[in-house]
Amino acid sequence: MSMDRRKFLATAGLFGSYGMAVDARRFLTDASAEPATGGDVAPPRGNGPPALADGALAPADEPHMRIVDHAVDVLVAGGGMAGVCAALAAARNGAKVLLVQDRSRLGGNASSEVRMHIVGADSHGSRAGWREGGLIEEIRLEDAVRNPHRAFELFDLTLYDLCMREANLALRLDTALYRVEKDGDRIARVWTRCDKTETIHRVSAAIYCDCTGDARLGLEAGAAFRLGREAKAEFGEELAQRTADPMAQGASILFTARRHEQAMPYVPPPWARKLREEDLLFRGIAEGQYEYGYWWIELGGDRDVITENEELRHELLRIVLGVWDWIKNSGEHPGSANWALETVGMIPGKRESRRLEGDFIQTQQTLEGGWKQRVDGVSIGGWAFDDHPPRGFDDWDQPPFRSRPIAEVYNVGLESLYSRNVSSSQVAFSSTRVMATCACLGQAIGTAAALAAREGLTPRALRKTRMATLQQAWLRDDQTIRGVKNADPEDLARRAVVTANAGTPGRPENVIDGEVRDLPGEWRHRWGATLEAGAGPAILILQWDAPVQLSEVQITFDSGFHRELTLSASNAVTARTIRGPQPETVRDYELVAVTSAGETVLAKVEGNYQRLRRHAFEPVRAKTLKRLVHATNGAKEARVFELRAFA
Repeated sequence: MSMDRRKFLATAGLFGSYGMAVDARRFLTDASAEPATGGDVAPPRGNGPPALADGALAPADEPHMRIVDHAVDVLVAGGGMAGVCAALAAARNGAKVLLVQDRSRLGGNASSEVRMHIVGADSHGSRAGWREGGLIEEIRLEDAVRNPHRAFELFDLTLYDLCMREANLALRLDTALYRVEKDGDRIARVWTRCDKTETIHRVSAAIYCDCTGDARLGLEAGAAFRLGREAKAEFGEELAQRTADPMAQGASILFTARRHEQAMPYVPPPWARKLREEDLLFRGIAEGQYEYGYWWIELGGDRDVITENEELRHELLRIVLGVWDWIKNSGEHPGSANWALETVGMIPGKRESRRLEGDFIQTQQTLEGGWKQRVDGVSIGGWAFDDHPPRGFDDWDQPPFRSRPIAEVYNVGLESLYSRNVSSSQVAFSSTRVMATCACLGQAIGTAAALAAREGLTPRALRKTRMATLQQAWLRDDQTIRGVKNADPEDLARRAVVTANAGTPGRPENVIDGEVRDLPGEWRHRWGATLEAGAGPAILILQWDAPVQLSEVQITFDSGFHRELTLSASNAVTARTIRGPQPETVRDYELVAVTSAGETVLAKVEGNYQRLRRHAFEPVRAKTLKRLVHATNGAKEARVFELRAFA
């Protein structure tokens, strides 16, 4: 059902619930300071929170709160996977970014506070080869190497570390957005507050990105949004309800458990739910698989998951402890004797809340083929239509989900990402809501926000005038967009002749065909060469007709997209992953330019585990560029998807 809250922000344009306007003032200012020009002040350091001047003013009704003013290119509200990727993408594309998160940890549902594993287009590995690229792949690979023992707190820290490394990104944790000032139809300033520091932050930005999950920025700005389920007649969706209603999917609290050497008794508190056998009619508990439970402990789709969060938390905790009581004390699971609870979440992980409206609303038909008629793809999705009964666990006589696979991976369009969130019907949202898809959308809007801020464009104007430029920027950062391949005019590798000293099974010229993904068994877009002991490196060679100037080389390696890769407390899920460097990825390699003076080593890398690597160096003029592979992380072939070169 649609709710037209005040007036749609057509001018300011909420971008993915996001918005824009150009501001050349310095990155951080105090409330009383005169704005300075952008070039007068060094960008904030990336190795810690920026220093803030004391505010000269305080609200009359809150005299003990100080005010600090910020002027940035991009404000990202919300530090879940979409918000982190939006902030990183915008910062890496040159924008000065402020990321505000109302929790003390980044990651949202993927963080240690909720502990839900990240899923996406590859559908838990059932759609092999379609794992997402880009920032979410960088994060997954980083976590797999840094965190082989699966500590969710280390995943939180990895996200924090990536943000701290970006000189253009300032991070404010425990800071919640609560007010928007408008100048006509434009967002003039956003107010956030951190009660731990007794500080109100007022932020003016060129772009406002709402990644809050509850669309709080869009709500305060007056953007139109939807709640609940549409009627079948509104969009003609086969999977929709016969009549519209305010129902949605609920929220879950997860727990983890560990097996000990001795028996571990459990006595539930008196307020825990006492389960009946019928409560688990459609919710089986596999014998011996108690370490991670259970997404179907879900409530709240028939209630307001925002205003009733505290009540839902308590009811979900009652069910969690009741389920554990059943496992330990019902007699149905004798193998649980040595198991004990390890963690219990205190934050309900939400699946659905407000859905902000965009210029285009994705529907079931869009995801089932309609996307092919659109030209504004930003990234892929592919999770099934995955609906849950609104009352969740209390709908004990229904299966806990209704899933229908989507025939093929689809593109999400930019037109559904501004002024307002991932603009979708409830049916379409049941597919696009999963975290890997949202992370890619966050990266897409972060890149777009940086470009829009730089050029002073609204999101709508950006789509109309810069779509091809944007798509090439996303591809350069390893996003996948179906039907679009590398056509970057600045990529000198596309003009080179590519050869190799070996080439089985993939051909050398595959690395400049513009595509960076193969499905299992394919070698259409990869070069591969077997590394023989004592035979020396596998060498890929780019040659130009005349010398070219080079100052940057970008390489996209194979990182095993056919395999699932996610941090999960589930042993069954983890068994399908590799917690460490992916064996297909090149580990040790060199870049060598052949100049008029001879060979020059541009880069030498040992211990690589990332898929996308960029190397910048002092400009050289060369007619030949060699990439030498000395070792992989385990595979017998050196594998490369793409080589790009830039002046």
